[in-house]
Amino acid sequence: MAIRTLDDLAAANRAIGVRVDINSPLTAAGGLADDARLRAHVDTLAELLAADARVAVLAHQGRPGGDEFARLERHADRLDALLDAPVSYCDATFSTGARDAVADLAPGEAVVLENTRFYSEEYMTFAPERAADTALVDGLAPALDAYVNDAFAAAHRSQPSLVGFPEVLPSYAGRVMEAELDALSGVADTPTPRTYVVGGAKVPDSVEVAAHALSHGLADNVLVTGVVANVFLAATGVDLGRASTDFIHERDYGTEIARAADLLAAHNDALHLPVDVAVERDGARCELSTDALPPAGDEAVCDIGSDTVDAYADVLADSETVVVNGPAGVFEDDLFADGTRGVFDAASEVEHSIVGGGDTAAAIRRFDITGFDHVSTGGGAAINLLTDADLPAVAALR
Repeated sequence: MAIRTLDDLAAANRAIGVRVDINSPLTAAGGLADDARLRAHVDTLAELLAADARVAVLAHQGRPGGDEFARLERHADRLDALLDAPVSYCDATFSTGARDAVADLAPGEAVVLENTRFYSEEYMTFAPERAADTALVDGLAPALDAYVNDAFAAAHRSQPSLVGFPEVLPSYAGRVMEAELDALSGVADTPTPRTYVVGGAKVPDSVEVAAHALSHGLADNVLVTGVVANVFLAATGVDLGRASTDFIHERDYGTEIARAADLLAAHNDALHLPVDVAVERDGARCELSTDALPPAGDEAVCDIGSDTVDAYADVLADSETVVVNGPAGVFEDDLFADGTRGVFDAASEVEHSIVGGGDTAAAIRRFDITGFDHVSTGGGAAINLLTDADLPAVAALR
């Protein structure tokens, strides 16, 4: 069943609830440290406001008890600066105050309602029909004429603001949601040879992406980096040393070593592992051949080496499509930035390129790498879509 988009929505003078994902890192002083997620939703919001919709923005920030669990006033101020339309802030989400704030909007105006996660139901999982009965949906829906979900980054969650409103209101995908679904669910239709780059520290997710791509014939090559590469190297019998081995087992990734071994047995020709790695030695970057491992003492493997970058760049140069999920090392540390920068630079030159969200997108911003066809706004949601797992918020729109 097709999902309706903004192309199907007559928005003029209608109150539209728009769920976005503007959950952003905050500075120590409480300001926005990065507005990338806010800028991602500008097109959707601008299109609705230009059509004279009255827009009520729904969003969350942080998790209960966390340092970044905060009000959305600063987000409203930033959206007001980014958009050529007035954006105000309301410190309520579904109460009389919130409904009045929506009712007071003139056509072409927006209001950012308070953090949805200030209410306990929003941090719980519900089936859509039950989500429609929560205080948030029951309280706010009467003030709205339609609902737009543009929060792809949260689409793997089944919370009231994501799955409840489509039960009671005409519902549509925003431009971010539409673009993400088009790019990430259409990988099978992209040109070949097709190469996946999997890395990062979320080993189970990346191993699942590799397994799905290989078993479904989506990947001609899989380049393994990051902690994921350490797991695959361990599966081949390489001694990573005490620090890296402890890191793997402290996170209960031992079972992933067995999965990696199975994948190597079934798809050895398609899987590419590092030939060298980088550790810190005497305050400097030190590269070691994987044949020379383990490293000394407590040295941890924190990046792939330059020979591996060159080898991976050769594979990418012969590829027509690349799907990138996860950095190649501890890219936040300048000592271990070379692997991620080198692989991502090479990936950006591929004819058709798709990038997962989360740390992958953060690394691209850090290194100011351009040229990718699609950079996802979502980490967990992108993983789900790349592995054909359920996305409750997308199912609700159908």
